[in-house]
Amino acid sequence: MLQERTIGFIGAGSMAEAILAGLLRQKEVSRKQISIINREDQERLKELTERYRLDETKQRIETVAKSDIVILAVKPKDVPEVLQTWGHLFSEDQMLLSVAAGISTSLLEQHVAGKMAVIRVMPNTSCAVGQSATAICPGSHVSPEQLETARLIFRSIGSVIVVDESLMDAVTGLSGSGPAYVYYLAESLEAAGISAGLSPETSRALTVQTLLGASQMLLKTGKAAEELRREVTSPGGTTMAGLEVLDQYQLDEAIKKAVLRAKARSVEMGQQIAITF
Repeated sequence: MLQERTIGFIGAGSMAEAILAGLLRQKEVSRKQISIINREDQERLKELTERYRLDETKQRIETVAKSDIVILAVKPKDVPEVLQTWGHLFSEDQMLLSVAAGISTSLLEQHVAGKMAVIRVMPNTSCAVGQSATAICPGSHVSPEQLETARLIFRSIGSVIVVDESLMDAVTGLSGSGPAYVYYLAESLEAAGISAGLSPETSRALTVQTLLGASQMLLKTGKAAEELRREVTSPGGTTMAGLEVLDQYQLDEAIKKAVLRAKARSVEMGQQIAITF
């Protein structure tokens, strides 16, 4: 499906690199199909071109803008300037995949050519190791085949789920920002282990493996988190004693509020950016 399609990246940051690396690693595309530009940091562009052995002559706006698939991988605040500068170069025959948080497909559609297919995408930073939890939603002019093409692209960096666009801000609050919540938990567990007498190295090793093992249990057993928690919580045991403290400090409520606040911030960002178009 992708073997004859050209893919152009606008933006050369970590997200663009992760997608590029995933596509090449999974052999979904060849290097000759890829082009990429960066608005300001030309050293970064040169670095990616050399690292992935891309054709230097293709790394220009004319090539990217005429690609079959254009991936918009810039910060949300930069999207208005990018589309105002280059949006007129696009055509209805192309697809635009946007990974900019908070920006709706309808807003993007207003600044591209005619009925160009627009798909909004929310990966997370785990894409750097091919383990992103990515949600995508189609705009009003996307065919089933085009949606499947987008799924194929982002499966190269992890798992993909299609959601209604009304849920994308919730996705941003949960899985988009979610890795940071997990890292916060890891920090806290490591620090607690040290407080309990473990060396920093031992505490980190045990924390990392514990998080990995728990994730694999959720993935491979198919059991609900609540069920797994009950299975490891013996009445009157050490785990119950620890969980009672977490309940006392309302950890579940804190996590819920964090996700909802991140969701609200995604909505706010979208509204602020819409004003600048």
